[in-house]
Amino acid sequence: MLAYFLVFIGALLRILPHPGNFAPIAALALFGGVYLNKRQALWLPLAAMFLSDIFIGFDSLISRATVYGSFCAVGLLGLAMRRRKNLATIAGGTLLASLIFYLITNFAYFYPPVMYGHDLNGVISSYINALPFFRNTVLGDFFYVSAFFGIYEAVALWQSRRVLKNARA
Repeated sequence: MLAYFLVFIGALLRILPHPGNFAPIAALALFGGVYLNKRQALWLPLAAMFLSDIFIGFDSLISRATVYGSFCAVGLLGLAMRRRKNLATIAGGTLLASLIFYLITNFAYFYPPVMYGHDLNGVISSYINALPFFRNTVLGDFFYVSAFFGIYEAVALWQSRRVLKNARA
């Protein structure tokens, strides 16, 4: 049930007005990788993206495959992080997730119509011009990772204290 709720929340937050690239999808992918089973971890961000894309609109198949693929990579990163879940790995994983998304989605060779030349200068131009979006990606990823992980851990702590209190009574 948690996975379906997260898909709904992720899609809704992506549909509501927000600064460019300040979205919860990478955070969902990391969260799913750390806390949910492997299958849920990989389909969770894709389902949220697909559901929101129904309302936002789809662009080219190559673009969607690249973006969706980057979130699958972030989900796999979350799965790798689950064994050593602590503040440092979550913070480092969040930054790495932002970097993965930035590097994959701004690699200009995959995007028709061609905005940049298909040479080293074109790729460099693509990355430089995307820096303001990268800033928003990092800020959004840290915001949503903090929210999702923080709320989950707070509820888990509250639940364990409640169980302990009831066991003592």
